[in-house]
Amino acid sequence: MNLAFHVDTRYCTGCKTCQLACKDKNELPVGQLWRRVYEVSEGGWEPRGKAWLHSVTAYNISISCNHCQKCICEEVCPVKAYSRDENGIVTIDQNRCMGCKYCAWACPYGAPQFNPLTGRMGKCDFCRDRIEEGLPPVCVEACPMRVISWGDRKELELRFGHDAHIFPLPAAELTQPSLLIHPHQKALSIDAPPQNLSNSEEV
Repeated sequence: MNLAFHVDTRYCTGCKTCQLACKDKNELPVGQLWRRVYEVSEGGWEPRGKAWLHSVTAYNISISCNHCQKCICEEVCPVKAYSRDENGIVTIDQNRCMGCKYCAWACPYGAPQFNPLTGRMGKCDFCRDRIEEGLPPVCVEACPMRVISWGDRKELELRFGHDAHIFPLPAAELTQPSLLIHPHQKALSIDAPPQNLSNSEEV
């Protein structure tokens, strides 16, 4: 089995409940976010006679570690701290990790993050402990709009299709992420004219 996340960006309100639930569950220090919510926007204000009308559109994408099929983080780790289990979950061995940050520099999603309190790298582990108890990942359970789902990748592809090739995400071919996205109607391909990442200081 290869577990994957599915995110429906049509209905994500950007409330960040998933982000907070992940942070709380993993007791992350200030500045650490293993799940982040990107806000993408485009458009502006235009004069129409004596009035100003806007053409602003925006959508949100909730992203964590994507437990990629081609793990660049695993490839660059000099101490082989990364491993993948039978469900495709990629984890970091805290006893091996030396906090060199190579994985953080290499990951195009910015998933591995350095924890100054432990001197080690950390990231989403798909809430493996909850899955072993028969529970969903905490981000999935916390989402009030139910836009995040999880399961076997093949089953998710049959239900939702597959598209992870939208701004601001890198080309899916780069790492083959275990991530399926139902794009917002205004979402553009990464090959299209650039949109704006409105909350870059947060993510």
